[in-house]
Amino acid sequence: MSWLTQLLDYFHLTGVCSQIKLEQSASVAKRPGETVKMSCITSGFDMTKHYMHWIRQKPGRWIFHMWGSGSLTKNDALKNKFSGSRDTSAGTVTITGQSLQPEDTAVYYCVRCRTVMQTTVKPVQKLSRQQTDIGAIIM
Repeated sequence: MSWLTQLLDYFHLTGVCSQIKLEQSASVAKRPGETVKMSCITSGFDMTKHYMHWIRQKPGRWIFHMWGSGSLTKNDALKNKFSGSRDTSAGTVTITGQSLQPEDTAVYYCVRCRTVMQTTVKPVQKLSRQQTDIGAIIM
C-alpha cells in the first residue's frame, strides 16, 4: 500500500468538493536554528465546522500527525519545537517551527476532512484516485 493510499485511508477521504481549496505556503529551505512559519489558506467551507490538521512525512518514513484543530501531538519534543493556530475569520491554519534541525526535514501537509493539498515547486496535479488534490511544503 502506497503512502498516499495510507494517508487517504487514515483521514477517510472518500471524495472531494471541487469548490474547497487549501493553499499552502511555498516550499522553503532553512538553516539549522532558524524558524519557519507555514500557512494554509482555506476557502469554500466553514472552518468552524471542520477539523484541520498538520501532518508531516520525513524521507523514507510513515506520515506523522503533528497538530489537529488546536492541539499539538502528545510528543513532548514537538511541543517544544512547533506551535499551531487557526484563525477561522481569516480562514487560515498556521504551524510555526522553531530552532529547526536537519531531522525536521520533511514534507508538511495541511489536511481537512475529504481534502488534502500539497504545495511544491511545481503545480499541483490532480491524481486519478477519486481526483483528490495532494501537495506539501518541502523543507
